[in-house]
Amino acid sequence: MPFRYNAGMSLPAPTPDALAASHSLQQLIAAEIEQLGGAMAFSRFMELALYAPRLGYYSGGASKLGASGDFTTAPEISSLFGAALARAAAAIIAQSAPDIIEFGAGTGKLARDVLTALGKMGVQVRSYTIIELSGELRARQQEALKDLPQVRWLDGMPASFSGVVLANEVLDAMPVELVIRKDGRWQRQMVTVDQGAFAFVQQALPEDLARHVARQIPDAEHLPDGYVTEIHPVAEGFMGSLASMMKGGRGAAFLFDYGFPAHEYYLDQRMGGTLMCHYRHHAHPDPFYLPGLQDITAHVDFTAMALASQKAGLPVLAYMNQASFLLGCGIGELLMETDPQDALRFLPQSKAVQKLVSPAEMGELFKVLVVGQDVDLLDAIVRADRAHRL
Repeated sequence: MPFRYNAGMSLPAPTPDALAASHSLQQLIAAEIEQLGGAMAFSRFMELALYAPRLGYYSGGASKLGASGDFTTAPEISSLFGAALARAAAAIIAQSAPDIIEFGAGTGKLARDVLTALGKMGVQVRSYTIIELSGELRARQQEALKDLPQVRWLDGMPASFSGVVLANEVLDAMPVELVIRKDGRWQRQMVTVDQGAFAFVQQALPEDLARHVARQIPDAEHLPDGYVTEIHPVAEGFMGSLASMMKGGRGAAFLFDYGFPAHEYYLDQRMGGTLMCHYRHHAHPDPFYLPGLQDITAHVDFTAMALASQKAGLPVLAYMNQASFLLGCGIGELLMETDPQDALRFLPQSKAVQKLVSPAEMGELFKVLVVGQDVDLLDAIVRADRAHRL
């Protein structure tokens, strides 16, 4: 199959080596589609595009974050994000155990910022465990955090855990099912090969996915024909596993991501869904563009995540936008620890905080879901709770 490289999209040109890697992944995906009889669930396509050994976006060697990568996350914007989060973590550690698990730790910057801030507060962390699927990112983390002896890496969740769990932009990178309303009924978006390129084709929903649609989408039968959206069984499964890990202990998990509660997610006007791709700091909607070289994400249905956690026995402690959480954790006070008269230091930090909390930037689109048990959150976080909106 030839390369799927649409130069007309005005995206930065990949290197020859990157093109070759993408071509290898395309051949792998096409071969599996053929083995499956000509069509593959989009969730499987997304899984291979992101996580296929040595070739997927997260398992390959290309840089993901920062100026040389494809996107920038909150910890990369300002160390005050981690310092504010550390205040919430300290309150949980005081009630549970001095242990932290972080899923998908990026460059390792959040880990360093949280541990540094906790150290300044006099909070000793016994272990900081990172669970990372990306080989490139794990290598960066190990180099960046080599002077912090409490940091270790695991390939999967421990059987049980007490303490603090952190997950920043993890749920959005989990494979989703795509469904489309067509001829008055829901159908599953499948991936096929058509004239040497990947393309969508529809199939009837299997029973388990039909139950997901009925449960997850409010007024599912009243949405218009042509409506495309995402179903999140993998992320729901992750929430169930997280609940199983934490159910026997004490602690809280803080999950940051962009998304909406269900009643805002499945709006009539959101006809094309929320699937988005990120390539070299350019966002576009084509998931078939250069597989393995771009991130593929979908907004999070926080109602579905909350229900999955509760169903598995782990209660929801709070839900709010990122601005409310960070302000409740005192990010404004942390900013003012830098003298405003020192313009060279203060102004960049002030601009970064504005990006993190402004409704026009990350403050409203990004949400924080907190699940856990037998612990109390900071009073300011409790006052900002909007879990009733789920």
